[in-house]
Amino acid sequence: MKVEYINPFVNATQNVFKMMMNIDIAAGKPYLFDPFAGAHSYDISGIIGLSGETTGAVVLSFTKLCALKVVSEFSGMEIKIFDQTVVDAIGELINIVAGNAKKDLKDFKLNISLPSVVTGHSHKLNWPTGVPVIMIPFTSPMGEFSIGVSIREPVKK
Repeated sequence: MKVEYINPFVNATQNVFKMMMNIDIAAGKPYLFDPFAGAHSYDISGIIGLSGETTGAVVLSFTKLCALKVVSEFSGMEIKIFDQTVVDAIGELINIVAGNAKKDLKDFKLNISLPSVVTGHSHKLNWPTGVPVIMIPFTSPMGEFSIGVSIREPVKK
């Protein structure tokens, strides 16, 4: 997968955290994630499907503690209970990240789906078949989280 497919999501994630929460986050080294090799250790993931001239998915994943802290910052209220408020906020956060990244991927004429959210420790996600998944870990004052990007190489016309 080309870096020009990944960078818009990294940049959008950093920009959303800075602009909406006044938080600087640092991207770590991207790595190839094998969804069949085992589960990750996250508790909640916001998912956006991508369609148009290419297809794929983007996923923002957090531990429970990190999600509570991020949602507290995002909402401007202290959130102590992992409930529907957290689920809704993580869905909205991935929606904003994907919408911002879409601006830098305009050559693909992408459509983004409504967000969905999966919870449960070490939950399993069904990624697009036959498409690599690149994970980018982030560090922040609230903890570590990651964004996963899986975009099918567009067919040349």
